[in-house]
Amino acid sequence: MPMSEKEQWIQTRETELSTTLRVLKAYPSDKLDYKPHEKARSARELAWTFAMEEGFLGMILKGKIEFGGSPPLPPKTMSEIITAIEHSVKENNSKVRALSESDLNMMMDFPSGPGKMGKFRKGDLLWMMIMDAVHHRGQFSVYLRIAGGKVPSIYGPSADEPWM
Repeated sequence: MPMSEKEQWIQTRETELSTTLRVLKAYPSDKLDYKPHEKARSARELAWTFAMEEGFLGMILKGKIEFGGSPPLPPKTMSEIITAIEHSVKENNSKVRALSESDLNMMMDFPSGPGKMGKFRKGDLLWMMIMDAVHHRGQFSVYLRIAGGKVPSIYGPSADEPWM
């Protein structure tokens, strides 16, 4: 029997999260304030993005995007950031497991451009959140390389983790 969309989503998310955590754990702990450019976020801020996006994913699960207040500042250590990510992912995954097919197919308002909202299927937004995390992981892997860390295998061998 084929997997449901929800099962596929959870399996993909768990696989991608495992890889993301390996990348975050490989980052040199003494270089969290590194910024490759004045307009870029620091490594700490970029790592914290994974935790903050869990809050955004939680809004999608509720079916309503509500912005308000300043987001919490990132913790001081990568260990604290990783713990926050793992906690939020566990909580959100249990909520996804409870979704029905009609929940996944529900249309909701979601930002679609500067000052614009569009209608999107909740299931599509959940998939978009995985892709966005992969995008940020790619950014972070560049920080990792520049900061002198060893880049783990992501989808294939890296210079630091060859397969042969």
